[in-house]
Amino acid sequence: MEEEKYMRRCIQLAQNGLCNTAPNPMVGAVIVCDGKIIGEGYHIRCGEAHAEVNAIRSVKDSSLLKRSTIYVSLEPCSHYGKTPPCADLIIEKQIPRIVIGCQDPFAKVAGRGIQKLKDAGREVIVGVLEEECRNLIRRFITFHSLHRPYITLKWAESADKYIDKHRESGKPVILSGPLTSMLVHKKRAEYSAIMVGTRTAKLDNPSLTVRNWQGRPPVRIVLDRQQLLSPELHLFDGDVRTLVFTEKPHPARPNVEYIPIDYQQNILPQITGYLYAQGLQSLLVEGGSILLQSFIDAELWDEAFIEESPAMLFSGVPAPEMSHETPYVCERHFGRSFRHYTAARLG
Repeated sequence: MEEEKYMRRCIQLAQNGLCNTAPNPMVGAVIVCDGKIIGEGYHIRCGEAHAEVNAIRSVKDSSLLKRSTIYVSLEPCSHYGKTPPCADLIIEKQIPRIVIGCQDPFAKVAGRGIQKLKDAGREVIVGVLEEECRNLIRRFITFHSLHRPYITLKWAESADKYIDKHRESGKPVILSGPLTSMLVHKKRAEYSAIMVGTRTAKLDNPSLTVRNWQGRPPVRIVLDRQQLLSPELHLFDGDVRTLVFTEKPHPARPNVEYIPIDYQQNILPQITGYLYAQGLQSLLVEGGSILLQSFIDAELWDEAFIEESPAMLFSGVPAPEMSHETPYVCERHFGRSFRHYTAARLG
């Protein structure tokens, strides 16, 4: 189908903005005239031009717009935010036909852009590859509908289901290969925040950066109920904003904030609620086993990536356990197998 072909191109373009558009959604746009693509664009970075604007700007002969169709993966905005409304621009450029992947779930838009285009006499088609377009913005939808970040769990486990040896010091067992380690850094660049528990911070002393990939480092999050973590840890070097969820107030350090929460209550809703209030749209949880399992048991997760190492440890820290009823797909990256779980929570 012709319309689906161009909408798939919109989705493909939109994915280029994965690391830079948050908290805005990823959006792609394609302009077609006489069966040929004459313009393309995507939302490159939050605060900058939207996909429709970039697509229109890319058209060399603007006179063609008056007899073109613009395809866009998400409903054009109708309100003034950091940029003017895209629906107004489409009307101004006299584009007669608009094909939209899915309606915007954001309350300030939510059908208003579609109605504005219709009121201006434009032909509007909505729902082409709707499921794929909604999946594209699943982080945005989760954030605005559930009032929490989109949560992804990640760990590497041995062939006999351990993530590390039991230890009180020393280096962790490395289960990821050099290339899959690079893949971890790529994934970090795709998230707003990254989280580890107290024991992981103490024993592994991770930096939680994207040093092996290009992109913005995520906000670092660590649990330290009794404030026992050494100030010499990499997490407290001040290079990246770091949030510490603790039991009692503590003076802030440079670029390190201490957030008291009630450890007598379930801490996960308190943490995700705080991250939502901070506008952090996505969270990558990297360990340790107890923290990961707590998210699993609370059914507070949206995706999980488990790297399967061929190594055998024979004993050690057991890997977290997903429910046997939870479906997953097997993926292959750089010669390693991954189990990819996706929770079906999009409405």
